[in-house]
Amino acid sequence: MPSKKIFLSLSAVLVAASVAYAQDPISDRQKAMKMVGGAAKSASEMIKGEKPFDAAAALAAFQTMNDVSKDFVSYFPEGSETGGDTTASPKIWEDRAGFEAAVAKFETDSAEAIAAAPADLDAFKATFGKVAANCGVCHKAYRISKN
Repeated sequence: MPSKKIFLSLSAVLVAASVAYAQDPISDRQKAMKMVGGAAKSASEMIKGEKPFDAAAALAAFQTMNDVSKDFVSYFPEGSETGGDTTASPKIWEDRAGFEAAVAKFETDSAEAIAAAPADLDAFKATFGKVAANCGVCHKAYRISKN
């Protein structure tokens, strides 16, 4: 049965691809951070007046941040401390509880921002400031600075 062979071959390829994807946490976390960075850029453009305030775009930025935060810790498994072009600090693995607490706070603050659904620029600035503060705290403690 040729169709069964094709199905089994495609299944094997998909399994191999998913295993390969799961074995590259450095790339996964970099993609996640680019998503957060894109959301933060969109938000900061509204705050700086480079783009008009858009409540839907503001909510989407918070949603992206919250979505990423939910799985973010899993992108830092044991054994992914080095390799690739990572700027993850060894402190992530040395102070796992602190790192997980920082990510949990980011998740909580971004969820609260979604619930607040700021309807104007002033409310958005205040809400975004609280969420964005998490980025600086975590980067300072758990990221190797690129100088």
